[in-house]
Amino acid sequence: MKLDLDRIDQAVLALLYLGLHDEVRTWKSFDWDAMSRLHEKGFISNPVGKTKSIVFTDEGLRESERLLQSLFGSSAQTK
Repeated sequence: MKLDLDRIDQAVLALLYLGLHDEVRTWKSFDWDAMSRLHEKGFISNPVGKTKSIVFTDEGLRESERLLQSLFGSSAQTK
């Protein structure tokens, strides 16, 4: 099966937002290839190393939040 790596990267970037802490850090618990591509695209700091989290770039943080809402947000209003 051929996979759309850009769509995978978008989903990973969106899900990284769920682990947001310290305003710009998130836990790096996703596929290493996807994390490397996100770093190459300028969305996150280098994921290679012993730390358990990465830092979003300003653009990465904005795009992560936007993608989370776009891909997984509910349009239904809750009461």
